[in-house]
Amino acid sequence: MRTDLLAEPMVGLDEALAAVDGFDRALVGGLLRPQPAQAADLNQLACAVAGTPLASRVAEAAEKAAAGAASEDHFVALAAARTALLGSVHDALMTRVDEAIGRTRGEATASTPGERHMVNLLAAARSWLCDLARAGWQGIDHEAVSASAQVVSSMLPDPSLRRLATLLDGFAAELAASCPGAALKRMPVRRWGDVWSRAMLLTVPGAADAPTTTPATGRLLPLGVDVHEHATAAQAQVHAVFEPADGSAPRLVRASVSVPKPDTVVGAGVWQLLRPHMSLLAAAGEGRSMELHDMPITAEGDLIWSDEQGRPGEPADPFATARVVLPTATAAHTAPLHRHPAAIAVPVFLEGYAVHKDDDVLTFTTAGHGHGLAVDADRVPTTGPLTPEAVALSNACIGLLRWNAGAFSVQPLAVETTVRKKAVAVHAGAWAGGTADKTGAKAEKAATEAVAVLRERAGRLLRK
Repeated sequence: MRTDLLAEPMVGLDEALAAVDGFDRALVGGLLRPQPAQAADLNQLACAVAGTPLASRVAEAAEKAAAGAASEDHFVALAAARTALLGSVHDALMTRVDEAIGRTRGEATASTPGERHMVNLLAAARSWLCDLARAGWQGIDHEAVSASAQVVSSMLPDPSLRRLATLLDGFAAELAASCPGAALKRMPVRRWGDVWSRAMLLTVPGAADAPTTTPATGRLLPLGVDVHEHATAAQAQVHAVFEPADGSAPRLVRASVSVPKPDTVVGAGVWQLLRPHMSLLAAAGEGRSMELHDMPITAEGDLIWSDEQGRPGEPADPFATARVVLPTATAAHTAPLHRHPAAIAVPVFLEGYAVHKDDDVLTFTTAGHGHGLAVDADRVPTTGPLTPEAVALSNACIGLLRWNAGAFSVQPLAVETTVRKKAVAVHAGAWAGGTADKTGAKAEKAATEAVAVLRERAGRLLRK
C-alpha cells in the first residue's frame, strides 16, 4: 500500500468541510430568528454548491432560511447540499484510497426512485425535523423532542419505513438525554447535523425504499468480522471476497445482521444473540468458506443474507484470502445517500511493517514509503480475543481503512504474530461461532444468565 499517498493533502477538502461546519453552526442556534453570523454560514453553504444542479434551489433556501422564512422544501434543499458536500469528500477520499491500494472499482449503477407510499407519515416526520432546525440544538426541550413519538410508533409496523423510524427514534432519545439544550456546554454538532440531514432526506418519498438486488452464486471467502455494539442493539458485519461461479472477477462484499439487546449483555455475550440469525458468523469464526446459491446482493456489494441460500464450504484461511484473492477483487460504488467520510471502511491487507508506539498511539510504518498509518485500536471489538497488545506484536494485519478527524487510520480485524517461532493468527471474530476460550465462555455464560433473568421477568409481566 502507498501509505505516502494517504498522507498527501487534497485540494478543496478543507473548504468543503468548512462549509459543512458552517451550516452545522447555524443549526446550533436555530433558524427561527437567524443572526448575521448564521446568515453568513448559510451563504457559505450555497456558494459551496454553486455550479452544481443544486445551485439555484440551495441559493433560494439559504436566502429564505437567513430571513427566518424557510419552508420544508427549503430545509430539504439545505440537507441535500450538506449531504452532497460530504458525498464529494467521500468520493475524493475513495479515489485516493483506490490509488494507494491499486484497487479497481466496478461500474456505477444509476439508482431509480422508489414507490411513493405512506406520504402522510413521511410528511409528519419532516415537519418534526423542520421544527428541530428552527429551534436549534440550543433550543430543544422535552416537549419538542417528544413530538416524534407518535410518528415513530406509526412508522415501525411498516418494514419500508423501519429504517427511518429507527433513525428518528434513536435521534429523539439522544436529544432527550441532552435536554435542555440551553444548558449544554458541549454538543456533538457534526453528528447531530449528520443525523438530521440523513433523516430529512429519507423523508423524501421513495428515498428509503429497499435497493434493487441481483442473485449471487459462488464462493464466499470471509476476511473478518466487525462488531458495532450499543446499549440496546448490536450488529455484526462480515467483510468478505465473493468469487462468482461464472468465473468473473472476485468482488468485495459485506453481510450484516442486527439484533436488539438488553444493556446487560456486552462483549462476547452478544454472539449468542447474533449467531442464530446468520450462519455466516459460524463459518467466519471457524475459518470456512460459504457456498452461495442465488443469494440477493445489492449494487453496493451488500448481501441480503438468507441461511437457506448459503451452506458451509471448505476451510478458507482469511490471511491466504487476503494475500492471494483480495488484491484482485473489485469494489462496488457507494449509493449517493450513503456517501459520507465516516462510512468509509475499506478492507486492506498489510504486512512487513514496523510497529511504533507514541503516547499510546500505535502506528504501522511500511518499508519503502516512510509514512506511518495510525492504528485505530479503540475500534477493535471487545467481542473476541484480538487486543491492542496483540496488534502491537503483529507483523501482518487484515483491517478496515477508515478516515476520521482529517486522517486515515486502520482498524484491525485480524493479525498475524509470531509465538515461539510459529505464526499465530488472532481474529476479532474468532468467537463468532462459539468458543472454548475461558474468557469468551465466561462472557457467554454471564450473558445467558442475564437473558434468562430478563425473559423470566418479561414473562411475569405478561402474565399480569
